[in-house]
Amino acid sequence: MAEQSGLIKGLEGVVAAETALCDLDGANGRLAYRGYDIDELARQASYEEVAHLLWRGELPTRAQLDGFCAELTAARPIPDQLLAAFRLLPKKADPMRALQMATAMLGTFDPDATDNSQEANLRKALRLTSQLATAICAHHRIRLGQEPVPPSKDLGHAADFLFMLTGERPSAVNVRAFDAGLILYAEHELNASTFTTRVITSTLSDMHSAVAGGIGAMKGPLHGGAGEAVMLTLKEIGQVENVDAFVEKALAAKRRLMGFGHRVYRGGDPRQVILRDLAEAACRQSGQGMWYEMAVRLHERVNRAKGLIPNVDFYSAPLFYSIGIPVDLFTPVIVAGRMAGWTAHIIEQHQDNRLIRPRGQYTGPGRRLFVPLDRR
Repeated sequence: MAEQSGLIKGLEGVVAAETALCDLDGANGRLAYRGYDIDELARQASYEEVAHLLWRGELPTRAQLDGFCAELTAARPIPDQLLAAFRLLPKKADPMRALQMATAMLGTFDPDATDNSQEANLRKALRLTSQLATAICAHHRIRLGQEPVPPSKDLGHAADFLFMLTGERPSAVNVRAFDAGLILYAEHELNASTFTTRVITSTLSDMHSAVAGGIGAMKGPLHGGAGEAVMLTLKEIGQVENVDAFVEKALAAKRRLMGFGHRVYRGGDPRQVILRDLAEAACRQSGQGMWYEMAVRLHERVNRAKGLIPNVDFYSAPLFYSIGIPVDLFTPVIVAGRMAGWTAHIIEQHQDNRLIRPRGQYTGPGRRLFVPLDRR
């Protein structure tokens, strides 16, 4: 009946926009950013190179990259007023709510806040990408009763994030793993949060408002919150030898296991293959190989029983956890990575805008006569 009436629940398979940013081949499990295969980008490029690619259309030359990185570094500090606002929040405040608040507040300080021209949007994209990374780490430390670590002037984007989070210079292995993780999350076509940013942008609203909306969409467990759920599952299992019994019990109870399957990919999520390798290296380097081994066992057991394949959030969980990222920061970290893609989509939407306004199919009662209050 839904197909006969033209209704497509969840807009599955509906093409809602043209984009030059992301080439996603779900049937064959392939992903590319502006023509570059995700495997090559994640294994050979830096997050800064990928951000330049998404915003400017081309990978930078050495001179361009040096200048671009200098701009990103200069944009890292956040206003003292935002730090003061973080101190007023409850210690148990959800980091995603704090991040959404921070985004809106940063918009009040941005000199280009209401300018939707392409050059202004490029400047805002750069500032927001740097500032939100700083904000995530600053809020985390403040809620722990610690002082924020000022951003470094000599570390790359991924390394500086880990430095601001922990106060310690990260190892090369952790930096490479985290940098690749940010790249893998940087862009993914019209997923729920990206579509949200484009809907908001289509009203001719501003970048900060659109990003704040994207954060709200990313917060849900069926989207950005899946990685957190995966890690909580691994913690619940506890040991590798408990995996089989856990899976049997979970399947018998028809429990939904997060981190498996994908709305678009039918041939497997190419990002999880890369993340699996990164997770193994990071887990073993930090002496936490059990999380990787447990994830592999869970993957194999669920795949054997249900034919389900992990998505990007599955192996990102043990990867992030092993390099010291708290579980409830997994989703904010995804936001940090997705900033390059969201802002690129916002710029693209402004370049060829049409208000996004779908229709709803009415299913309520037919037309009825109004009965005055004294006769009801």
